[in-house]
Amino acid sequence: MKLIKSVPALLLLVGLNTFAQEQEDPENVGDNFSLEATLEVFKQASNLEEFEQKLNEESQNTNNLDLNQDGEVDYISVESLKDGDNHSIVLFTYLDENERQDIAVIEIEKTGDEEAVLQILGDEDLYASHTIVEPVDVSEQTESGSGPAIQNAPTRIVVNVWTWKPIRFIFSPSYRIWISPYRWHVYPKWWKPWRPIKHHVFYTRCAPHRVVYHRTTIHRVVKAHKVYTPHRKSSTLVVKNGRKTTVVHKNKKGNVKAVKVKRNSGKRK
Repeated sequence: MKLIKSVPALLLLVGLNTFAQEQEDPENVGDNFSLEATLEVFKQASNLEEFEQKLNEESQNTNNLDLNQDGEVDYISVESLKDGDNHSIVLFTYLDENERQDIAVIEIEKTGDEEAVLQILGDEDLYASHTIVEPVDVSEQTESGSGPAIQNAPTRIVVNVWTWKPIRFIFSPSYRIWISPYRWHVYPKWWKPWRPIKHHVFYTRCAPHRVVYHRTTIHRVVKAHKVYTPHRKSSTLVVKNGRKTTVVHKNKKGNVKAVKVKRNSGKRK
């Protein structure tokens, strides 16, 4: 009798363990790259070269992405695009020698003599549709109701990012566009890749940044997005099916299958 009772309990335990393992995977693969943390790293950087270096430091808790499934986080490269006062800062990685996948783009527009607006967009291959993050200030707006009742409602205020160090840098007369010199198997000597951590741990570590960087459904930086759109790169090895993204390999017949791509550490420079 005891054995019979233990079978349902065992099945329940197995089911819970399977559910727990499934929960380790983010809803969208891009969720392993924090757009909120990226904006904080960008804000603190003096220029785009420093920004790229900080993006690839484990201590920043920005990147937990392993698109090529080699057991190590991917190196994130940065390049800038410019058209007048409209700037796009593109973040991307390589899956092999020829396959590049954009991860996100920071879009910036100058809106006045000392005013600028900024948003970061997650790439549609990796994130949920229209994933947009922007810096905000939250103030308490007092509204008078009927009678003595008073309601306090939080109101989002779009931040003027003109005082951010990298913004002053890219709008300075001496600014030149930045194109990362690093690519597949060519990485900086200081880069120390690490193994990805469980998604829920990564998500928790990024929590402080979600206080001042919020997701929005409003795409405000339209002109800079037009600068970026013709240059967007999407890897043929990345296929999005519904809300899930899979890294695949296509054979000569057009069939696809998931594969693991291993990086040869001996070729790093």
